[in-house]
Amino acid sequence: MKISVDLTLSPLKDDFEPLIKQLIKQLRDSGLTILENPLSTQVYGDYDVVWSVLTKEVKSIFELMEHGVLFMKIVTTDRHTYEPSF
Repeated sequence: MKISVDLTLSPLKDDFEPLIKQLIKQLRDSGLTILENPLSTQVYGDYDVVWSVLTKEVKSIFELMEHGVLFMKIVTTDRHTYEPSF
């Protein structure tokens, strides 16, 4: 099964950008399809592979944060080619 995951990482500290950039770079190195925009990062791929990567990479970032929030939305299909029809 293919999935699409929308992630927004919010480290609760003044210098938040380095942790967000680190997570994005780690996800890019995973071999999954990754798309970014100013508000979130999307991860696309096979369910088991995506969860395996997210489990590892999110844990590594959480270990570097004293406090933070990760917002996640999941769609049960690979939507990386979506284009609005309006």
